[in-house]
Amino acid sequence: MPFPEFDPVLIHLGPLPIRWYALAYVAGIVLGWIYAARIVKTERLWTPGKPPITGPQLDDLVLWVTLGIILGGRFGYALFYKPEMFGQLFTGPSWGERLELFQLWTGGMSFHGGLLGCTLAVVLFSRRLKVSILSVGDVALAAAPIGLCFGRLANFVNGELWGRTTDVPWAIRFCNARIEQVYGFCPAGNEPRHPSQLYEAGLEGILLFIVLALAVWKWKLLRKPGYVTGLFLVGYGLSRALLENVRQPDVGLDHLPFGLTMGMMLSTPMILIGAWLIHRAWKRPPVAAAD
Repeated sequence: MPFPEFDPVLIHLGPLPIRWYALAYVAGIVLGWIYAARIVKTERLWTPGKPPITGPQLDDLVLWVTLGIILGGRFGYALFYKPEMFGQLFTGPSWGERLELFQLWTGGMSFHGGLLGCTLAVVLFSRRLKVSILSVGDVALAAAPIGLCFGRLANFVNGELWGRTTDVPWAIRFCNARIEQVYGFCPAGNEPRHPSQLYEAGLEGILLFIVLALAVWKWKLLRKPGYVTGLFLVGYGLSRALLENVRQPDVGLDHLPFGLTMGMMLSTPMILIGAWLIHRAWKRPPVAAAD
């Protein structure tokens, strides 16, 4: 199938382009905020304990987490996938190349970097309020798949992070007039490829959200701090590692040892830490979230 003629810019407000990519982040954060607020306000989910933070405190947490996602995602992308960005800060031949690290509108965000930034934000925020780090993390990560789904859909609209070549009936040729106009050629070539962005939106976004929603609302696992966090880490890590088999590796990272990809290598610690958190939470009796 041909790739649709998506325009990555929704509308221009004077000289300011409003991009679908940016709107995806905004939508994911706002909807995740609303969902997290509902979780915090539903006290029966925390019985015999109580929510670790109040509604106003959650509002502050959203700001901390948003900064962690943006800064961690961008710096993680540079660190894991394009380390030359750091060198360009001092040696780039033009100001545009020197400041590429800060040009978020050009795309290039690492989920794993964003997760590290989010983790740091949750830890610092929780220590500041002297509340349970794991319970605050449970709230934040229960809502995280919403943002992941929107982010992957934005990747598809941008025609980036495409999959490996394939002959499945739903394969897409990530090449059209707009892409050729922007790049002068089609980076993905004209071969049919897996729409891996949509696979990720389905697994890392929709399916993972359903699993975590069951954990929160039906299985009442917020009563065991760290359990939801562990489920998120294991669920995302397994989904990402599986889908790396149909996702095209980044340029320069397609010959890693043992046929691994950077996504697989970064997801492995997530799975191990998540499994440990689940085991730890399962063995402990329900406790007050703020203890």
